[in-house]
Order: sequence, then structure tokens, then C-alpha cells
Amino acid sequence: MIFDFRLKVFYMVAQRLSFTRASAELFITQPAVTKHIKELEQQLNVRLFKRNGNNISLTTAGKVLLHHTEKIFQTYAELETELAQLSNIEAGTLHIGASTTVAQTILPRLLALFKKTYPAVTFTFTQGNTDYITQQVLAEKVDIAIVEGAAHYPQIAYAPFAKDEIVLVTRAGNQLSKNPEITPKKLTTIPLVVREAGSGTLDVIFNALSAVQINPKDLQIEIQLESSIAIKEYLLYSETATFLSIQSVLSELKYNQLTIIDIKGLQIFRTFEFIQLQGKYTNLTELFKRFCLSNYNLK
Repeated sequence: MIFDFRLKVFYMVAQRLSFTRASAELFITQPAVTKHIKELEQQLNVRLFKRNGNNISLTTAGKVLLHHTEKIFQTYAELETELAQLSNIEAGTLHIGASTTVAQTILPRLLALFKKTYPAVTFTFTQGNTDYITQQVLAEKVDIAIVEGAAHYPQIAYAPFAKDEIVLVTRAGNQLSKNPEITPKKLTTIPLVVREAGSGTLDVIFNALSAVQINPKDLQIEIQLESSIAIKEYLLYSETATFLSIQSVLSELKYNQLTIIDIKGLQIFRTFEFIQLQGKYTNLTELFKRFCLSNYNLK
């Protein structure tokens, strides 16, 4: 996109209401985020955010700018789409894959928009955990996929798609939710629901816990389930907690069904990546990548 990068920074902070989370998703430092916001406020001669301790909220001016920023981003996405269509990209079939979290939280909307924009392109869609989707790419059954927590294979080309945060959540109103922050050690006393072996999400979580001297073997794992949807449903009827992508619990947080428990000194971020076989680039795979990057986070 060709818009002012400061608008993208503002948009991400406004969506997440967090400078830290915005910096992680934009692959820039938190001071850089602060600098871009200050420059935008100076340029517009208004305050965009109200700051109350560690919490921020949009000012009236910030809400107005957010409304127009969404329109600007949509206009640029439409512009890029129309320009791409002028490139005479051939119609054809694209075999798309995604790991479970991406398949359930991000890809459905993007696939619907992609089909609407390029009706002559047909596609198949495969989902599974990261290991499974990676093997599908290696077997040339999937042309391009988006996965998390991928082990790197020399035969596969990797490209960043988006940054994601994994958070500890529990059912709102239960005993666990009364502790808005816990120590890493306290985590070993909480019954947990986790993803199945082979899950990229599980690998990222265990690696992050090991970095703060928490051995995954010491966790009280009550059950392992194969999807975020199943885990959330289990959570609503139990006294357990789980680690999930923040993307997958936005609705439950909004409607106060789940609540986040912060872990002191621990934040878990991971990168969703495009994967495809080295040298197996086509007009359609490159079109799909550009489309996803242009339309991700647009509401």
C-alpha cells in the first residue's frame, strides 16, 4: 500500500489499544510506534489517545481519524485489486492451506473477499495443524499456505504474513479470573487445556515457557483438543485456563465470556508465515499473497 505508514501505525494501535501489541504486529519497536503517533498528533494538531496509566483509549478526534482511516485503507485495497486485474492474471485453480488457528480466525473472511474479487479463480482449501500442512506443501498437494510456529525446511520458502499474540484465558467469573496477573510459577498449579501434539501453537507456548524456566512436564494438562473452537467450548464449562491466539478470542472477550490472565514477565508472540515450495511461484500464488497482505486487518 502507498498510504502514509503513520496511518497504519495509528490504525494498529487503535485496533489493539496497546502500543506493545501494535509494535509486535508491525515488526517495529515500541519507541518507533510512539514516535509515529506523536508525529501524527503534531501534524493534525490533536490528541488521538487518552492515556491512563498503562491503559489507552481513543479521543473523539482519534475516533474520527479511525473512521476515515478505515475508508482510506479500503480505497487503497480496491485500487491495488483493480491494478492487479489489469495485469491479465490467468484464471486457474489455487490449492490453499492453513494451520488450524489461521484457518478458523483469519482465512475465512480473506478467502470470501478473494473469491468475490477474482471470481475466475477457483481454489481448494485444506486445514490441519502446522506439521500436517507443511507436509502437504512438501508433497505438492498445496500451492501456498499460512501457518504458525513452523519448523524451517530448506525446500520451503517462508515469508512473514502477520504477527500474533498468544494469551492465557479463562472463563469470566470463575475463581481463576479473579487473578488478573500471576507469576510464571503459579501457572504450574492451574489446570490447563492445550492443543494436540504437532500444533504450531503448542510448540510456541512450550518454547516460551521454557525460556522462563517452566518445564512443560510440570504443567497440569487436563485435556488436549484439536481446535481453538473445541478448547473455547470446553473452557466455558470448566475451571480451566488455556493459551490461545488473541485473534481467536476477540468475540469472547468483547462479550465478557472469557478474560485474559497476564503472566508477569512473559508475553508470547509468534509470526504467521506464508509457505510454499522453493521456486514454485506462480502469478496466482503471488496474487494471493499480495491480496492477503493488503486486506488483512481491514474490517
